[in-house]
Amino acid sequence: MNTFDCIKARHGCRKFLPKAVEKEKLQKVVEAGLLAPTGVNSQKVHILMITNKEIRDELSRLNAKIMGREGIDPFYGAPAVALVYVDSSAHTAVYDGSLCLGYMLLEATELGLGNIWIHRGKEELESDEGKAILTKLGIDGGYIGIGHCCLGYEDGEPTIREKDLTRVKYAE
Repeated sequence: MNTFDCIKARHGCRKFLPKAVEKEKLQKVVEAGLLAPTGVNSQKVHILMITNKEIRDELSRLNAKIMGREGIDPFYGAPAVALVYVDSSAHTAVYDGSLCLGYMLLEATELGLGNIWIHRGKEELESDEGKAILTKLGIDGGYIGIGHCCLGYEDGEPTIREKDLTRVKYAE
């Protein structure tokens, strides 16, 4: 699939099979994210790839709590969740982390994985619970949470929403 076809094929997956994703595919998704451009090539973007169900569920509960919808799974049952976070000293942290997530979503699509970007990473890492999760995993320091790339195999047919491609003006 060429890049443009991959962009057109990507959509948010809101129902995942409980099947684990092969480690090789997860590594490719992570590598794609780390290859994304960063401001002045700072490379201060980090990824925490979570496949441990206990940690994944703990993060899901925190995310739902922040959303004000406790008891739901904001990760839609995805067996793998990549949390993207950036060193707080990066002046372009939000942009760098967002590009990382975008690259990861496209690579996941290329590999045949369902994927969706889930927000509230910033609020997670600002909370005491979020900081405790990172500390438990040996991650210390000042980081800004950007978001999550949820990954897995799609359960059922995708719901693809049409895009309005008329949202452009040309200054010729």
